[in-house]
Amino acid sequence: MQIKLLAEGGNMKPGPSLSQKLGPAGIPMNSVIQKVNEATKGFNGMKVPVELEIDINTKGIDVNVFSPPVAELLKKELKIEKGSDFQKKINSGNASIEQIISVAKTKFPNLLCKDLKSAVKTVAGSCVSLGILIENKSPIEIIEDINAGKYDQEINEEKTEISEEKRAELDAYFEDLKKEQEKFVKTQADSEKKEAEEKEEEEESKEEKK
Repeated sequence: MQIKLLAEGGNMKPGPSLSQKLGPAGIPMNSVIQKVNEATKGFNGMKVPVELEIDINTKGIDVNVFSPPVAELLKKELKIEKGSDFQKKINSGNASIEQIISVAKTKFPNLLCKDLKSAVKTVAGSCVSLGILIENKSPIEIIEDINAGKYDQEINEEKTEISEEKRAELDAYFEDLKKEQEKFVKTQADSEKKEAEEKEEEEESKEEKK
């Protein structure tokens, strides 16, 4: 019997979906959870694709762990809990090209990419939906830079380490940007509140005229 699931690394918990599959086969849930948590502990805090191979006769359990999705690797790399809900207006992080290369190297065996450069562009593309900047720019701009060869040296050298100075510069830029974006969110919220109040007053006025 084969079961595919997405488990939280090192912290899988019992669920009705899995118990319904294991119950009829007489496989103890706790045993499966223990094996999965042991196999995925290296991916703590990330959602990890897992495939269970279960021998119904011997009750033997084999756990196959696959590389986490690109989005999960990016969130761990940038130490963010989730991406932005307003990708075009609010950003969730500011990655260096080295961090993008690091994630691309991890995922390369699982990506349908001919080379690391293509994998880096794929990972950069995933930053769009998460609202992640790369090198103070939008992922789309960075992909154009990659196509133009701007980061060929870093990619060819498979550079994944970033200097403290560069990290500080990226963080400082993002902190300033974050303050501006927080102002935008507050302004938008105030505007929506005012609009709702005006609409409510308008409705009340109509009711009074009746």
